[in-house]
Amino acid sequence: MSGWLIGNVKILDGTGRAPFPGTVRVDGQRITAVTEGPGPSTREGATWIDGAGATLMPGLVESHAHIGLADLGSYDLTRVPPEEHMLITVRNARTMLDAGYTSAFSAAAPKARLDIVLKREIDAGRVPGPRVLANGPEITVTGGLGDSNLAHLPHYETPTFAWVADGPDAIRRVCRLLAREGVDLLKLNLSGDLGTSSYPSTETPMTDAEVAAAMEVARAARLRVAAHCRSAESVLMALRHGVEVIYHANYADERALDALEAARDRVFVGPALGLTYNLSQGAGGVPPSRVEEFERELEVSVEAVARMRKRGIRILPGGDYGFPATPHGTYARDLWIFVKVLGFSAMETIVAATRLGGDLMGRSGELGVVTPGALADLLLVDGDPLTDISVLQDRDALRMIMKDGVLHKAPPPRP
Repeated sequence: MSGWLIGNVKILDGTGRAPFPGTVRVDGQRITAVTEGPGPSTREGATWIDGAGATLMPGLVESHAHIGLADLGSYDLTRVPPEEHMLITVRNARTMLDAGYTSAFSAAAPKARLDIVLKREIDAGRVPGPRVLANGPEITVTGGLGDSNLAHLPHYETPTFAWVADGPDAIRRVCRLLAREGVDLLKLNLSGDLGTSSYPSTETPMTDAEVAAAMEVARAARLRVAAHCRSAESVLMALRHGVEVIYHANYADERALDALEAARDRVFVGPALGLTYNLSQGAGGVPPSRVEEFERELEVSVEAVARMRKRGIRILPGGDYGFPATPHGTYARDLWIFVKVLGFSAMETIVAATRLGGDLMGRSGELGVVTPGALADLLLVDGDPLTDISVLQDRDALRMIMKDGVLHKAPPPRP
């Protein structure tokens, strides 16, 4: 038997088309046929998988992955030795695939080579995990997001989950080093934050010259760049310099929204509201005064996303899972947030988490869709995600998980 024939299913193909009954043929890594209606008369050369009326859909794409986070705060994360940290990262990658996420666009790793080594091991088939675009530590400036250094302790080059570099030359050196090690992506922390930053979310501590230096290296090394941009000015700065993926954009004003709309065919925005939402609900033991701060930021964010939607800007779910308030394995909570908090339809949300996610990964038409020629990243789901988006949070409801035509989770046998 050289392939798979998955039938008796309702196909949710990721394109926005209404679900339809049909059969999907997989040969090697790719989908070779999608047949609407009754299955083909022959199953020659294929192993039959009876979907029993379940929903067959594309694998999910995590647009803001932190696979190396260890469900710890940044101070505790710093203390994890690299050997243990690599093992934690490998376990997290399996958890992500177990949760139905077959691709991950990394929004930074807490140590320089975690993503790089993980990607190599996954691609070689030695460990299970999603398809990864690898990143290094977040690049920040003194006092910026991720600089949780203590003045009375020795300062090592990467003592926290972010790499602190001040000035264009220091930024260039960090970017060149990460490029040398083999990252696919760079992540810049342009704005402040309610987390480990001495600057608030509305401020922009990184300078134009520093961003320009990073982009100079990225273009030479053919790397893609994402940026933490909560403030309006940081969004404008990112767009001026050609940053492709903009995270958060909570405080985007009319100028920033106009610029995003003008660049909507080349940029993606990831609000990454999972952490903000959970902290606004008091997750992780956040004190009441901090809960109020996160409630205010969530309110501003919901309004900003609504304005972006009206302008046709590509908005992706996912982000910031791996902290105590957002543990690994709960990634699909972001899909629920898109529907229940941001007001997206379930179909819009699934298209964003599949087809648009494939575009983000640089594999348009190959990832995030159930169409002939696409890579066979498939989920078989008990239930209807269009009726109840929360079903995707239930790992037991994922009857089958396939990546690159290989079964990671086989469906239970039927009599």
